[in-house]
Amino acid sequence: MSAEKTELDGSSSANPLLLQLQQILTSCSESIDGGGDLGQSQTSVAELVNFLDSLSDAAISEPENEDASANALEILSETYNFLCSPSLDQEVFDALSFELPKSVSKFSGVSLKCLEIADNIIDRFIQTCSPRDMLSILCEALDSPNKTVKASVYVSPLLSGLSKVFLSIQRRHFEQIKVAVPVVVKVVNTISSESDYEDSELETLFDRAVDIGHSIQVVSTKLEAGVNEKLQALLGLYVLQILALVSVSSRCNSSNHLPFAVRLACFLPYCGLSYCGLITGSDVDKISGIVIGENEDDSMIFSSHVYLGASISVIWAQMCDEVAQVAKEDLSAVKGELQIIQTKRWQAIGMLKHIFSSVDLPWEFKRHAVDFLLDITNGNNSKTLDDEHNDCSLYMTSLFSALQAITMIIIYASDTVLRKNAFEALKRVLADIPNSQRFDILKALIEKSESSSMVAILLDCVRGEMHMESTLRTSIGKNEVLGADDKACKNTLFWSTSILELVESVLRPLNGGPPILPENGDAVFLLHLLPVDV
Repeated sequence: MSAEKTELDGSSSANPLLLQLQQILTSCSESIDGGGDLGQSQTSVAELVNFLDSLSDAAISEPENEDASANALEILSETYNFLCSPSLDQEVFDALSFELPKSVSKFSGVSLKCLEIADNIIDRFIQTCSPRDMLSILCEALDSPNKTVKASVYVSPLLSGLSKVFLSIQRRHFEQIKVAVPVVVKVVNTISSESDYEDSELETLFDRAVDIGHSIQVVSTKLEAGVNEKLQALLGLYVLQILALVSVSSRCNSSNHLPFAVRLACFLPYCGLSYCGLITGSDVDKISGIVIGENEDDSMIFSSHVYLGASISVIWAQMCDEVAQVAKEDLSAVKGELQIIQTKRWQAIGMLKHIFSSVDLPWEFKRHAVDFLLDITNGNNSKTLDDEHNDCSLYMTSLFSALQAITMIIIYASDTVLRKNAFEALKRVLADIPNSQRFDILKALIEKSESSSMVAILLDCVRGEMHMESTLRTSIGKNEVLGADDKACKNTLFWSTSILELVESVLRPLNGGPPILPENGDAVFLLHLLPVDV
């Protein structure tokens, strides 16, 4: 202790703040290391925290004040020097580790040099303290919002520290990292969803989030097969969620965050995730089952952005070939498989709803998702398979949700080409649904729609179906070889039973009053209904 005190006393005391810091640090060391009163040691640590907070607050609140910034840098540097003292006892490290990571992280908003020193201070704690304790401390610090400094800056050294703590964990790797991952995702989600951050600030945030993924991968490679499988699955869930957040935050220009999409795509092969498994959702269900197991309480932790991330991981490849290359995937082959296998195509359509219905995702992603949907429904795929062998009832809910989301694109997209393509996609998805359930889907879409334009468009789809049925009936009637129990005839019968009730429900609303019909100049109605050739 005496050697440490001599070092502090020997430092330059030209700055009175520096002298005050030295006195507080000495008091902390003596009260903690001396085995004195617990209350006194807590008071000393609190005094140190308050002192550091006052300096960081002053420098951040007055960015043009060079003296305040210089003081902050000098005080932070001296704090780091103190922690690097070889004579500092472990008890002092342990006591300070609970509070200092949060305090020094606030200095990150002062300057890049302060950010570097804050990183070094947290690294010092990681080197000297229990990894398990530091994991809890850093997670708690990440979960503690700070109002005096931008969150993106505050969390940077904490995220960096967390990625290094993962590498220091000695046992129960999966269980400990599993606790931290939702905290990181929550922080990244909160910050990236705010609109007052510059691209450079978000890039730093995402860069450190990707580094955490690399740390998880490094830990995973060193574990035995069983635990390794769990950690790989956890990494997969983490990567998909971060990818979703990166995509949402790209706003109007996805190219800004393309490098992060490429880096995140590199994890997919390691996690055993394929584009076909991601776009159908089967891989998501698989890794979720591995991570969550029988603990249903964990199911909500990974539900918010995982499915969006899974579907958008494939759309990034649609947008940029490099993404597919690093993921070691052949997107054309994936599309070909979806074109051939109807059930997988239904699953893919259900997954695409997460993109179509996202209110935060830039329109560029929805445009490429519509193009992808047109690709996998290209041709008469659904007509080549026997409806009886493919039970669509399992997918009706997700197909309906996807169709609803597509109608929203038709109504609200400002891009004329996108609206036309979305309408074409709507018709193709409807055509891909078995006859016995297509009317139910159309009826539900009409009943749930609040847009008179969309109701008119959907009614025209019904009219088109009736026209095709009439043509088919005429054709069947002319062919006397077909029996009364002919399958084609059976598949047309349902159209005549409820069609009048559906039309009546539109013309005579249940709540009374006149029917809500589109105006003559309705842009959506004119764009989609009038050019349709049925």
